[in-house]
Amino acid sequence: MNLSATLILAFGMSMDAFAASIGKGASLHQPRFREALRTGLIFGVIEAITPLIGWALGLFASQYIMEWDHWVAFSLLFILGMRMIIEGVRNRQQETVKVKQHGFWLLVATAIATSLDAMAIGVGLAFLQVNIVHTAMAIGCATMIMATLGMMLGRFIGPLLGKRAEIIGGVVLIGIGGNILLEHLGYLA
Repeated sequence: MNLSATLILAFGMSMDAFAASIGKGASLHQPRFREALRTGLIFGVIEAITPLIGWALGLFASQYIMEWDHWVAFSLLFILGMRMIIEGVRNRQQETVKVKQHGFWLLVATAIATSLDAMAIGVGLAFLQVNIVHTAMAIGCATMIMATLGMMLGRFIGPLLGKRAEIIGGVVLIGIGGNILLEHLGYLA
């Protein structure tokens, strides 16, 4: 795989993380660049690791992984999205102050859910003559950049959306999960 194909793949893989991080940034109270970079690093590291895991698993049992990855991704994103929606409704009713930072494990769970497609790509790459380490690093770097930008973009979108930001972020996560599921079931081309 040449450099341009690797970059296209890397930025394509980062789009789910970008969309999720916009929702995360919008649900926070004026996230600073440090928080955006922290989120980007968490998403980037996990997105770099998952194709390596997929590649290793692809060497052994590709048919089992590819049969279930979309269901796992959909379930995780649905649960996380519903949690955000419920918290958004609760926060609207309670008129609470927005938090300054998302919890580490919440970000990890979101990053894992949005990176399962990268694991499936890793399975496919196991059958090609590619340098999986370089490809995984490109995917991780692209995701770190896009998630950081998404958080900062969410910072500006959040005040416009007000208290609905977390609800919209949850709907976006559920939408990403639904898209992954429909794509793997063959309903989307």
